[in-house]
Amino acid sequence: MATDELKSLKGVTNSHTPAVPLLSTPKIKTIEYFRVKPRWLFVKITDDQDLYGWGEATLEGHSKAVEGALDEIIDRIIGYEADDIEHIWQTIWRLGFYRGGPVFMSALSGIDIALWDLKGRRLGVPVYQLLGGKVRNKIQVYAWIGGDRPNDIENAAKARIAQGLRCIKMNATEDVNWLDSPSILDATLERIKIVKSLGLDAGVDFHGRLHKPMAKQLAKALEPYRPLFIEEPLLAEHAEAYKQLSDSTTIPIAQGERLYTRWDVKRFLEDASVDILQPDIAHAGGISETKRIATMAEAYDVAIAPHCPLGPIALAACMQVALNIPNFVIQEMSLGMHYNVEAGEEDLNTYLVDPSVFAIDNGYVKALTGVGLGIEVDEDVVRRISKSTEPWQPKAFYGEDGSIREW
Repeated sequence: MATDELKSLKGVTNSHTPAVPLLSTPKIKTIEYFRVKPRWLFVKITDDQDLYGWGEATLEGHSKAVEGALDEIIDRIIGYEADDIEHIWQTIWRLGFYRGGPVFMSALSGIDIALWDLKGRRLGVPVYQLLGGKVRNKIQVYAWIGGDRPNDIENAAKARIAQGLRCIKMNATEDVNWLDSPSILDATLERIKIVKSLGLDAGVDFHGRLHKPMAKQLAKALEPYRPLFIEEPLLAEHAEAYKQLSDSTTIPIAQGERLYTRWDVKRFLEDASVDILQPDIAHAGGISETKRIATMAEAYDVAIAPHCPLGPIALAACMQVALNIPNFVIQEMSLGMHYNVEAGEEDLNTYLVDPSVFAIDNGYVKALTGVGLGIEVDEDVVRRISKSTEPWQPKAFYGEDGSIREW
């Protein structure tokens, strides 16, 4: 057949090929945020087809700052295609020029989590399916005992055992000076002995309260008691000191709640100074960035134990990532946490239509198999409680000389 005839035939064929109908693309219509008790900040995104997704942008003690950051983001992304999660993430990250840090990243986290929930709901699948599917069927969890002034450890530990937990976390110390009496560390050893005698594994959270002279002593003293990990033995800004401490102790070192991006964690991975990364999904760029951090950590043989003393939306988002990543080890949850109890009746399950999704069985929570994040938020309760919720402020600690101690 001649070339001209072929061209003519192709033209005729193409002109008579029926057009494939394009599905309408959902666009972001509204973004709302709700400050709720005890200290959480929820985000709701609704598209122009009236589908919705929930996110969490909680940054403890800085709700009003995050709300301001959300106002700026909302002005920019209304009308964007809701399915383009990565494009929206990059738009928020790159077009603001100034980037990173807890306030900006918490606002971005709330948006990102809500978009993943919305997309999962629209497609009728859990978020973990959108990430590539699950690698486990249940998630090991732990919760806190003790607070800023830990006491009555035995009763608190027994209560956690009754809840079905096999692992807990506790504060290492009360507030401590840069150099303090070594005797103040003795109480830590007594508390972990009690917990271990009950058959529980324990993570010991230094909470960044200890400075290098005291952290070195406590890490050494804890070694015979084999804690599951020591968390934030130093503040994250002291990267070189983390390397020194890591080289001097056999206890796994965990940290990451004050690292907000893959660029923040990079040095600690390259220095081999952290064994367990603890990104907080409500601070560290949401599901998108937490997944990227986990993938980076896997390449350095570092485990992931997401930090989450927060609300149910953040916990569900953590669990969606935990179900998908191979290097996940254990998940923090805030059920009955002292901050929640002190604030009143509001707790992890207050805002859920079905609290059974977080039921604990022998230390594990079953995979969340519902669409999106796998939870249903009770919007009526959220809206009601948000009307009377004031910003939460952290406690203040002072030494005998009147100087400020680390929170």
